Amino acid sequence: MLMKRFLTLTLISFLACAGTASAQKFVAKTNTLYWLTTTPNVGLELAMADRWTFELAGGYNPWTLSNEDNIKAKHFLVTPEVRYWFCEAFLGHFIGLNGNYTQFNVGGVHVPTAFYKVDSRGIFIDDLQYARSQGWAAGAGLTYGYSWPIARRWNMEFTLGLGWWYTEYDKFESRKCGMFLSQVNKHVVGLTDLGLSFIYLIK
Repeated sequence: MLMKRFLTLTLISFLACAGTASAQKFVAKTNTLYWLTTTPNVGLELAMADRWTFELAGGYNPWTLSNEDNIKAKHFLVTPEVRYWFCEAFLGHFIGLNGNYTQFNVGGVHVPTAFYKVDSRGIFIDDLQYARSQGWAAGAGLTYGYSWPIARRWNMEFTLGLGWWYTEYDKFESRKCGMFLSQVNKHVVGLTDLGLSFIYLIK
């Protein structure tokens, strides 16, 4: 129910922005860092005013990376964001307010040690690496980013977002058909966005 409400409100917001931005710029994009996790992803961003844009991005990962070890990072993620640009839309520095919703079925995925500094106790990260976790998470955060041109209709964009997540998931042994271990509900402070994206200016 929560997912349906989130997706419905996000879609309504995007369509409303599309109606007001019919004579403005809009762009399509994909996050190369997200592709490194084997996750196809795409985003659309609309200019609402000279310095304001609205982005709707998402990714979907259906893969089991290793059947033998039951390694998987299956999930989908939907991320709406409102941005304020310091010079003009789609050029230079910006700040944003993002929301996130994901459902996941993840296990046996190696997480770089640096991320333990974000989740200091390592509990959630340990669950991703040494167990199979299945559930959902929602969050919100603040984003900083910078966009620069690389060709006539192409830009590159860097983004970094920090904020809060709430997650509920069931934890199982990492092996196939592993036993149920526990149910987890927790709040996490950490990354809500990290990207290095190719941007195509459509209009």
